[in-house]
Amino acid sequence: MVATTYRVSVDAIPRQNRREVWREALAGLQLDCELPEAGQFQFGELTAKRSTSGGQLALLRSTEQQIVCSGHAASPGMPARVAIIFHGYGRGSITSGQRSCEFADNDVSVCDLQSPWRMTLREDFEILLLELPRERLLGRLGHNRLRLPAVLGATIAAASVRPVMRTLGGNFAILDKADLATAEVAVTELVAGALLGETRLDAEAMTQVQAGHLRRVDAAIEAQLGNAGLTIADIARQEGLSQRYLQRLFERQNTTFSAYVRERRLERCCNDLIDPNYADQRIAEISYRWGFTDQAHFSRMFSATYGTSPRDFRKAVPRDVEGERTRGRPRLARGTATVLRLAPNLASSLASSPVARETVAPLEPVVPVEPPAAVPEGRGASHHHLKVSRETAHWGYLSRAIPPVMSVQSGAVVTIETLTQHAFDDYERMIKGDPGAESVFRWTAEGKSVERRGAGPMDGSIFGRGAGEGFGVHICTGPIYVCGAEPGDVLEVQILDIWPRPSANPAYAGKSFGSNAAAWWGFQYNDLIDPPAKRETITIFETDAEAEWARAVYSYRWTPQTDPFGVRHETMDYPGVPVDHATVEKRSGVLAGVRIPARLHFGFMAVAPRESDIIDSIPPGYFGGNVDNWRATKGTTLYLPVAVPGALFSIGDPHFAQGDGEVNGTALELSLTGQFRFILHKSGKATKPHVEGLAHPLLETPEEWILHGFSYGNYLRELGRNAQSEIYQRSSVDLALRNAFRATRKFLMECYRLSEDEALALISLGVDFGVTQVADGNWGVHAIVRKSMLLGASGA
Repeated sequence: MVATTYRVSVDAIPRQNRREVWREALAGLQLDCELPEAGQFQFGELTAKRSTSGGQLALLRSTEQQIVCSGHAASPGMPARVAIIFHGYGRGSITSGQRSCEFADNDVSVCDLQSPWRMTLREDFEILLLELPRERLLGRLGHNRLRLPAVLGATIAAASVRPVMRTLGGNFAILDKADLATAEVAVTELVAGALLGETRLDAEAMTQVQAGHLRRVDAAIEAQLGNAGLTIADIARQEGLSQRYLQRLFERQNTTFSAYVRERRLERCCNDLIDPNYADQRIAEISYRWGFTDQAHFSRMFSATYGTSPRDFRKAVPRDVEGERTRGRPRLARGTATVLRLAPNLASSLASSPVARETVAPLEPVVPVEPPAAVPEGRGASHHHLKVSRETAHWGYLSRAIPPVMSVQSGAVVTIETLTQHAFDDYERMIKGDPGAESVFRWTAEGKSVERRGAGPMDGSIFGRGAGEGFGVHICTGPIYVCGAEPGDVLEVQILDIWPRPSANPAYAGKSFGSNAAAWWGFQYNDLIDPPAKRETITIFETDAEAEWARAVYSYRWTPQTDPFGVRHETMDYPGVPVDHATVEKRSGVLAGVRIPARLHFGFMAVAPRESDIIDSIPPGYFGGNVDNWRATKGTTLYLPVAVPGALFSIGDPHFAQGDGEVNGTALELSLTGQFRFILHKSGKATKPHVEGLAHPLLETPEEWILHGFSYGNYLRELGRNAQSEIYQRSSVDLALRNAFRATRKFLMECYRLSEDEALALISLGVDFGVTQVADGNWGVHAIVRKSMLLGASGA
């Protein structure tokens, strides 16, 4: 059960409202901010989650600013709180009165929200902030003796809390209530230990001797929590202290011995209830193990502390389903191990890959790629032709580290050839005799022409499918380096023309062929009614030189295929597997009398993202990618926000036709060639109002604006370290619709100067929302804004 209290990203907010929205978001954490006056506030993202025990965890990413706490006294509805802050990156300082503490990357600081303080962040930053009721941390340490704010120093406890907080930040998007409750216990213990070990005591508080006794007593209690008969007399006798003295130590913490022991036992029970190693153990056994002899008493105490019964608390823990098929990287289940299986003869081909090293987590820094020294048809030429071949294609991934194959100036026209990754569904019609296609698809027992196919490991060590593991499937031509492009700029891609790639086989002269695969990743796969219940079906289509219509030629159901390396593929789990047509039964006469109207377009057009060295080509994002909107056709223009120097534009996934939704997993996949003009819009110098501050792909047709929303606008940033796994589990149409709505509201308010109320009225009355695709991991919804409605608006 993932509980998100709220999430705010100013990327989706009109520029004039961003500061106010950011301050309102921080107010939910009892904080405020002071932003620099100069320039626009471009980036701020805050997501907060609340646990059942009253804690709150918030992840903040933004630009330089001051975060301010004015001091908040406790009230009946809001107890006083303390903040434990992990500084993922971004240097700065925290000041309170005359006290000032500097912090750097990976530091942990502790601040009291009951007292005023100011955090100065001098650069872009990421912080993870855990707010707890004040007494949960400070009550354990005595009162009026901590000098806060404090940056934890070089104690063992402080060194231990840093990786815990880093893990929470990296997995923030998938934290559930059970995770958060456990994390609170662990972090509180570690921070309390660090503060006890390094904080100077005030004169009227505990003495150092008393603090030492308290630490000894804590350790003695921890070692005997399972003893149901443990008493204060036992601890006093063991430690050589009087019972009265121990009672006073606990009174200084506003608690009693029995209450403290009960709290620690409940925390241990909480940990075991969510531990997969104890998933089969009865709740009563867990409670007995930690000293509760009365099950009813335990349930009452647990419910009073965590706001839910032990049974419901345990049910809230998600359990991973073994064997669940996935297109992206698998996420390891807690308490499990993964058995690695190597495919034969794959590791030796590592050096041939354009991106030789596997990168699971984002790596920083990466040296920006340089434009190629030699450019086809000469550097600076006004027209270029980029042919597709093994030298100009990368298969199944995007990367900011791929050397560009061409460099162009703004205004250049480029003809680009592309191939469908489904061409081996019919080798005779879509590959044979075509030098470009043969050079990309060639695969024999001795090796593959293009080794890496996807963003997985080169040795196929997760599933043994092959290099790249098929975590990404599209054959992309490029990348193209656009001279002068820098992060913050916008690349305008004008689609001037599109035409099919003809079959090179003389037996099929004058025709072009494509494939539609009703695949296991499609929306339909778990909802089939004809037997067999689980099946994949491939339908081959043809069109002629006019390319106005396509008709089905035949179909067949996928049967297990063994690739030239000897790996058996029960399903279409790896791109470019040669299909042995002797093993399939072809069915002619399918879709008899049906013609598919042409919607020639490219499902994949992208610039390189900044967040990671190498990413799966399937989920789209702010950088474009596998958007799969059939409206991106001849005569339209796509605008993409530049994230890395040179933009690094790649294109692929050519489609003859597709309906909104792409519900069975693919479109009519057919190799195409396109002609494009690239125009660079520099940040702050754009003459088109819709270009400045663009944060998502924007498509323009002669009659319409088309805005795109995905389940996660920047899933690489929002879903953390496991983003390329979690995106396939977390997407929904609801999230995509919400983000498409926000993008449309922002567009109307910024570009046409509408008020929010005006924009909302227009959106409901005149904007059409549609499901772009539910096949690509990060599901998409688009909004169509007709230009004719806005001819008289101020921004028109």
